[in-house]
Amino acid sequence: MALQLKLYGGAAAPAAPPTFGLRSAFKQLRFSSFPSCVAPKALTFPRHGMIVSMTTKRSPKRLKYATPRFTKEDGLLYVQVDPSGADSWKLDPVVELLRQGAVGVIPTDTVYAIVCDLKNSSAIERLRRIKDIEPSKPLSILCHSFRDIDTYTLGFPRGDGQGHASIFRVVKQCLPGPYTFILTASKQLPKECIRYGTPSAKYAARKNVGVRLPDDAICQAVLEKFGAPLISTSVKTPKEDEWMLDPVQIADTYGPEGLDFVVDGGVRVADPSTVVEMTGQTPKLIRLGKGPKLPWMEEAEEGPVEQEDSRARYA
Repeated sequence: MALQLKLYGGAAAPAAPPTFGLRSAFKQLRFSSFPSCVAPKALTFPRHGMIVSMTTKRSPKRLKYATPRFTKEDGLLYVQVDPSGADSWKLDPVVELLRQGAVGVIPTDTVYAIVCDLKNSSAIERLRRIKDIEPSKPLSILCHSFRDIDTYTLGFPRGDGQGHASIFRVVKQCLPGPYTFILTASKQLPKECIRYGTPSAKYAARKNVGVRLPDDAICQAVLEKFGAPLISTSVKTPKEDEWMLDPVQIADTYGPEGLDFVVDGGVRVADPSTVVEMTGQTPKLIRLGKGPKLPWMEEAEEGPVEQEDSRARYA
């Protein structure tokens, strides 16, 4: 939307110039007509025979969710939230953006993650493009509850061969927590998460998906308000492949790439989740991270390509 005010004067004025001057013009122009969070781009007082143009621009995609309590720069919605989640009401605009297909960054109990709607294929494509993720790389999902895990996967193994009749009983003792469990995907999980390729290429099915249930107040508040799991990938530097832990740096780096929002929950520690392969009868510890190794986790054998691939894929 553009709002323009043009004033004419002096000998260079047209034959039938407007009869109002600068003072009367501003009396007639109500500033309430401006969007509440957008200031005039330029305001220059006229000289003799000059035209003054006052223009405001807005992004129809994001403007309606910005209010004075949020900081927006170059179309990026930047929200600071207390790590305890006490002011989680600030997350309402973020949730609304996610419902419209936005791609943004939220904190987890390990590192920051780029997220989007699980069921929005265009948002998933944008997420891959923003982070420059290869089509062959899978995406994890952030869940709010075990019900989400049951919906989008086939669940946890019934036993582990070590006397545990139901591995779920021991798993639920460490969740929510800093673990990524690799489970068999159900048919409810969109193909963009478990398959890869291009629209013109034949998709190759991938049966597994990394699942997280983070122990973070801000992350859980977003998931609860959104009402569904989110696609997730950890935030790393584009070239050095290192964790990005400062939300301000993340906004500076990925904002120009098309990121819609950043939720600032404070600087994090470079400690990723512990990855456990759960698609077989015995849980395999693929990578040791923030979550400690538990007695029912079996050390994975070093060397196989599949194990190395899992280490690289899941953050």
